[in-house]
Amino acid sequence: MKKIFLFVFAAFLLIAATVPVAACAEQSGLQISAKEAVLMSEDGQVLFEHNATEKRPIASMTKIMTLLCTYDAIDNGKISLSDDVVASARAASMGGSQVFLDANATYKLNDLIKSIVVCSANDSCVAVAEHVSGSVEGFVDKMNDKAKELGLVATHFENCTGLPAVSQFSCARDVGVMLSKLIRHPHYFECAKVWTEDFVHPSGRVTGMTNTNKLIRFYDGCDGGKTGYTSEAMHCLAATAKRNGTRVIAVVVGAPDSKTRFREVSEMFNYAFANFESKVFLDENSPIDGVTVSGGRNDTVEVRANGKLALFGKKGETECELSVTLPEYVKAPVKAGDALGSAQLIRDGKVVGEVQLVAKTDVAAKTYWDYVKDIVG
Repeated sequence: MKKIFLFVFAAFLLIAATVPVAACAEQSGLQISAKEAVLMSEDGQVLFEHNATEKRPIASMTKIMTLLCTYDAIDNGKISLSDDVVASARAASMGGSQVFLDANATYKLNDLIKSIVVCSANDSCVAVAEHVSGSVEGFVDKMNDKAKELGLVATHFENCTGLPAVSQFSCARDVGVMLSKLIRHPHYFECAKVWTEDFVHPSGRVTGMTNTNKLIRFYDGCDGGKTGYTSEAMHCLAATAKRNGTRVIAVVVGAPDSKTRFREVSEMFNYAFANFESKVFLDENSPIDGVTVSGGRNDTVEVRANGKLALFGKKGETECELSVTLPEYVKAPVKAGDALGSAQLIRDGKVVGEVQLVAKTDVAAKTYWDYVKDIVG
């Protein structure tokens, strides 16, 4: 027989579909002069939006997808952060923001990624794209495939830098989705936290890098983001911030000047942290009752959640039940990671979140001599 435990908490909404929480400018009190804006939770709930799905150029925020596709290639084992990357003449000739790569010089992929994150280096984007796919064109195909995979509603890429292109566009909401996927990669935050750093070329020449995202230094909790500017796109910014365990993402597209983009993203962050919060109900470190093991060398096996069960929503508005289901006992042997039960979050009779509960350690089955020792013993 399975053991089922129910707990009722003051909680929040896990998914956007449960209760709509998006606010308009009048409801939120936000004054947005940018052409587009969106504020969303880490898990994709839209908390505020303004013209958020209109197709527009996004300038160097394009590099969010460039980085995302690069990390995909790393995760798939195709490339490694320690790879040597030879900068082609095409990469070294790129204009705009750059670290002035030397043609035919060899750089570490880790350093090129950092230069993209910190100072929006166009030349590094091209070098990385060629390393991942063999050509910029092949890499851009991957970017568009990734856009389809993510279900982006108004995005198409023609290059990996964000330099002006007739048929390249995206929207604030799509950029927010891209950033929400990018920040799942820990290495990204290692780069994004850098304020100033020297980029050292193989020849010993040094190019100084300064983070284009000023909120990294001047907004409490901001730990990532990407700026963008062209005369066509105007001033753009996508950024993320975290306070007291609550992470949000804000995007502006087409702000009239640089100060405005940083101010309006900061104001969206302030609105989010004042009105929303998240609560973690279970994670890998949460204490959970053990399960009795029949025929095992140990009488019980420790249990842990195999993921995070968290809820996000307006402060203090909803209630949710946490249901933990575990068996009365399991038979040995038990391997660490074996699924033993589940934990569910339930609201209005519907499951809005679930994680498996798994064995934390191995428990070997008793041998004949173990039973003898028990009898003699």
